[in-house]
Amino acid sequence: MDFGLTGDQANIREAILKHCARFSEDYWLDRDRAGDFPTDFYASMAEAGWLGVAMPEGVGGAGLGITEAAIMMQAVAEAGGGMTAASAIHGPVFSLEPIALFGTEEQQQRMIPPVLSGAEKICFAVTEPNTGLDTTKLKTRAERRDGGYLVNGEKIWITNAHVADRMMLLARTTPLEAVSKKTDGLSLFFTKLDRAHIEHRIIPKMGRHAVGSNMLFINDLFIPEEDRIGAEGQGFRIILKGLNPERVLLAAEAVGIGRLAIKLAARYARERIVFDRPIGMNQGIQHPLAKCWMQLEAANLMVMKAATLFDKGEDCGVEANAGKYLAAESAFEACHTAMLTLGGMGYAQEYHVERLLREVLIPRTAPVSPHMILNFIAEKVLELPKSY
Repeated sequence: MDFGLTGDQANIREAILKHCARFSEDYWLDRDRAGDFPTDFYASMAEAGWLGVAMPEGVGGAGLGITEAAIMMQAVAEAGGGMTAASAIHGPVFSLEPIALFGTEEQQQRMIPPVLSGAEKICFAVTEPNTGLDTTKLKTRAERRDGGYLVNGEKIWITNAHVADRMMLLARTTPLEAVSKKTDGLSLFFTKLDRAHIEHRIIPKMGRHAVGSNMLFINDLFIPEEDRIGAEGQGFRIILKGLNPERVLLAAEAVGIGRLAIKLAARYARERIVFDRPIGMNQGIQHPLAKCWMQLEAANLMVMKAATLFDKGEDCGVEANAGKYLAAESAFEACHTAMLTLGGMGYAQEYHVERLLREVLIPRTAPVSPHMILNFIAEKVLELPKSY
């Protein structure tokens, strides 16, 4: 049992922290205020080869695992960019997994390298306005036509769709009432985001303004058959393969945000003088920050355990969900505690913790709510009756 990073993993962390130091906390505040996608940051990560950290070497990736990807994404968030920096590159790092695992050799060579090089941006179009986590009831239809499919439907909360060139799309190819199992009849596509047939609308939201969330309205979009990933009707099973690593990466990013918040708060507490002494001398300041540090580091152990199990090919559903829950909850408390440490200045944008508090609500809520994780743990670990 080894709780430390390997030499190579430590080098990845240090390299990412050094790379991201080129983009200061003020850079991310400016992006947040303007709502502009961090194009130069994205391009720098692509140029340095980091977008392919978990992709096979045969398509231009580094051939490493989800553990190394988690270490990288955690450092990206921790270096100052928070959820904005992580979300800007989360798609390329994670969302190409279905192609790497289920795509043909031709698809892998055609689809993956342009994304890893930064030539194309992608989005992941699964969720819909009225289905929530009940993915089997997706309404977007992909109907058979000569040489492909004609797609109509709506998607919501699609990150970076406004800047994307390609999208990973889950759509129903067989009506729900015509399948024997409700998980059948969904198909996965990776195709051009054709704006002649897809309208996007930015969703005004609380935080992470530089990485847009979108509604998509798809009208008679033709997708050639060669853009379907895996067999027709098997898209749900393909998507399932990516649920645990997605939770791991979001959890790692949450830990990174929490670490950054504690660092900023501790720095302020050392420098802020009230009644002729730094406020960091007061245990009322020290103890909450120390508690948050311990909670974050404990959560991180579960996150990295889940990542390690996944890379070993072992079941990690319990650990991935538990890690995501623990990381998000402890990161939220860390960001809130950081704001309280700064007092009134914690509410000021120039000190950055209010931005982190807004952004940490994303991993706390998505891609699965804390309530659903509690349901999962109760059922799978405690063997209690399914509650939904």
